Amino acid sequence: MPKTEADSARIAALRTRLLNWYARNRRDLPWRQSAAPYAIWVSEIMLQQTRVAVVIERYQAFMARFPTLLSLALAPEQDVLALWSGLGYYRRARMLHKAAQFVAENLGGNLPTSAGQLRTLPGIGVYTAAAIASIAHGEPVAVVDGNVERVLCRFAGWSASSGKSGGAAALRRKIENLAAKLLAPSRPGDFNQAMMELGALVCTPRNPLCADCPFAAECKTRGEHKTPRRAKMTSRAVAYALVVRMKPAASRRHSICGVRQVLLEQRSEYQSVMPGLWELPQLRSAEVPPTDLRMTLRHAIMQVNYYARIRDVAENELASLTASGGKRRWVSLTEASGMALTSLARKALTRAHLLTPPLPDPPPKL
Repeated sequence: MPKTEADSARIAALRTRLLNWYARNRRDLPWRQSAAPYAIWVSEIMLQQTRVAVVIERYQAFMARFPTLLSLALAPEQDVLALWSGLGYYRRARMLHKAAQFVAENLGGNLPTSAGQLRTLPGIGVYTAAAIASIAHGEPVAVVDGNVERVLCRFAGWSASSGKSGGAAALRRKIENLAAKLLAPSRPGDFNQAMMELGALVCTPRNPLCADCPFAAECKTRGEHKTPRRAKMTSRAVAYALVVRMKPAASRRHSICGVRQVLLEQRSEYQSVMPGLWELPQLRSAEVPPTDLRMTLRHAIMQVNYYARIRDVAENELASLTASGGKRRWVSLTEASGMALTSLARKALTRAHLLTPPLPDPPPKL
C-alpha cells in the first residue's frame, strides 16, 4: 500500500477510535444540549481559563436571564457583570456584551457562520471562532485549546517549547497543522469536542490515564511530557472594610426590624484591577491589628495571590480608615447578592453570612 494511502487509513482509524470513545464517555454538559451558535458562543467564552464545574451553574443562570443574543445586547452592562460574578476575567463578559450589541445593531442579530467572519467580532479569537463554526455550522476547522495542545504534543512526542528563539511559535504551527490533518471533515464539531474531552478526562496534565486513551497505540509519549516551568506567583497584601448598618424600615409596621445594609464601592480602572465592579471599601493600610481582624482570605487573580484582611469598620471611622476615590453606595444585603461584585467581595460577604440570595429575574420581554 502506498505511503499516502497508508497514512490516510491510519488517520481514518484514529478518527474512528476517538469518535467512538467520545460517544461512550462524553459528559452530559448543559451547553451540549443545544446546537444554537449563541449558546455555544456563551459557553466557550465562559470556559476560557475556568473549570467546567464552576461554569455549569453560572452558564445555566446566564442563559436563563439572557436566553437570546438580543436579550444580552439590550441588557445593561452591570446586569451582565452581575451574572458573571464568580467566573473572574470580567473582560470576557464585557467583550461578549459588546459583540452582542454589534451583532444586534449591524448583523440583524445573527452571528456570522464562518470562523473567519466570527474572528472580526470583539473578544472572539481563533479558538472560539473555530469552536462555534465547527460545532454549530459544521465548518471543517480544527480547534486548538490547552487540552488539545497537550494531547497532540504527547501524541507526536513533542516537548513544549520554552519560548526562546521563536520555538513557541514554531511549535504552535506544528500543533495547528497536526490538528488540521487529524480533523474529521464530515464531523468536525464532534471531533473537536472529542479532542477537548480527551484532554480533560484522560490526557490530563498530571498522571494521564494512558490505558484508557484511544490514541495510546500510536502515542509517542505515553505519559507526561516536558513543559515550561510556570511563572512564579507573586503575593500582595490588601485590606478592606466591612461596614454594615441598620437602616430604619420605611413602614412603621416594620420599624422594629429595619433593613441591614452594607457599604460597597465602585472604583475606576486607575484604582482597581476590577474596574466597574463593586467591592468592599479599601483600607488605607494593609496592616490590621489582630484585635480588629474579622477574617483573612486568599484570592488569586492571574499570577498574583492576594492575601486580604477584612475588618469591621463603623460609619464614623470611614474617613480615617478607608482610602477615598471610589463611588460608594449603601445597599441592602438582598440587593448586594444580585450586583456585579468582585469575587473577593462576594467571598468575604458569604463568609460573614451576610449575603441573601436574590429572587431570580424573569427573562426580558422582547
